[in-house]
Amino acid sequence: MTRAPLGWLGIVRLGLVQASLGSIVVLTTSTLNRVMAVELALPVALPAALVAWHYGVQLSRPRWGHGSDMGRRRTPWIIGGMGVLALGALLAANATALMAGSPVAGIVLALVAYSLIGAGVGASGTSLLALLATRVTPARRPAAAALTWILMIVGIVITAGVAGALLDPFSMQRLALIASGIALIAFVVTLLGVWGVEGEAVPVPASAEPRPSFNAVLKETLADPRARLFGVFVFVSMVAYSAQDLILEPFAGLVFGMTPGQSTQMSGVQHGGVLLGMILVGAAGGLVGGRGQGWMRGWTILGCVGSAAALILLAVAASVGPGWPISPTVFGLGVFNGVFAVAAIGSMMALAGADADGQPAGGREGIRMGVWGAAQAIAFALGGFLGAVGVDLGRRVFAQDATAFLTVFALEAALFIAAAVIATRIGGAARPAAPAFTPVPGADHVQA
Repeated sequence: MTRAPLGWLGIVRLGLVQASLGSIVVLTTSTLNRVMAVELALPVALPAALVAWHYGVQLSRPRWGHGSDMGRRRTPWIIGGMGVLALGALLAANATALMAGSPVAGIVLALVAYSLIGAGVGASGTSLLALLATRVTPARRPAAAALTWILMIVGIVITAGVAGALLDPFSMQRLALIASGIALIAFVVTLLGVWGVEGEAVPVPASAEPRPSFNAVLKETLADPRARLFGVFVFVSMVAYSAQDLILEPFAGLVFGMTPGQSTQMSGVQHGGVLLGMILVGAAGGLVGGRGQGWMRGWTILGCVGSAAALILLAVAASVGPGWPISPTVFGLGVFNGVFAVAAIGSMMALAGADADGQPAGGREGIRMGVWGAAQAIAFALGGFLGAVGVDLGRRVFAQDATAFLTVFALEAALFIAAAVIATRIGGAARPAAPAFTPVPGADHVQA
């Protein structure tokens, strides 16, 4: 039995799940990061290390992807992962409050919380992308990638804006209440989003061949040169992206004197720019359809180069100080981040759905998403931690916050340029001979 490809309503519903995931993650990677660094006056490296740890947990994404490919449904992985993520976010908010009076106990609880966050994001996110890759037709992939990520950014923007407004005047009790509300709403939206979208589990024929082992499938995936090169691109570009993501709100607080609410709202401005960049690429992708992977690669390169230019402007902003128009600069960074993100995700969906010869992937979408998700996780763990450590070291060496941030932003710009160079070598996925939505005997996995 072959499942029909997803229509636009199904894609939108899965996009709402991605929005829910993003709304919880932005709370832990931006707001809690800023509270630890500024309000609690803890080293910037502490929240960065916690975020890096949650990415380290996601190194198991390939295993989850393989299990999803070999399973019968992906929906339980999405719901279960979101539940674990929501629980982790609640514990993280309480751990942050506990750090104010008992730093050691708070850090221990935070380690548990961020472990749950990493596991939840990995299980839910990887399974969601694998479901999209298997059930979206090639012609709709660019627009579907844009729509899904646009909805995620909408969720982040709304969460950042509302949370930022409610956080002032700031208190730990207020933070805990906001975190609880966000987690509850996100989980309910997830339940409604996936309800009935995937359909019934596909029965496994009695004559089905034995399931391949994880090691064999992983080796096969890594042997694909395009899959390997794309993994390298994901790693380099995401190191650049993650390094700025974790230090942007502390930058606003330490150099521009913003309050927690103001810096959280500035994060919303950045994600609003990301939204615009995604809409731009998605609209163009809707016109081009599933043709022209070189066109998509061009957008990817543009996004990387533009992000590098915006980071150079942020470096200048660090030296100029409060007089610099920081909001337009951050908005521009968001626009180019959005351009490169949607183009890269569209390419990822195409590469996941076809093998090296352009033929249907044959039930390997989950592990491919898992491999690239692991590359992303390593990049975010390394980039976020090194970005924060770079700021701490810079503040110690230069004795100036501005110079420390300037140095880190400049290094991130160089990494984006390197990612653009790598992107020029990524060949577009060959056009699949058939739609890549043939059901897999078991589906329970995805990447974010």
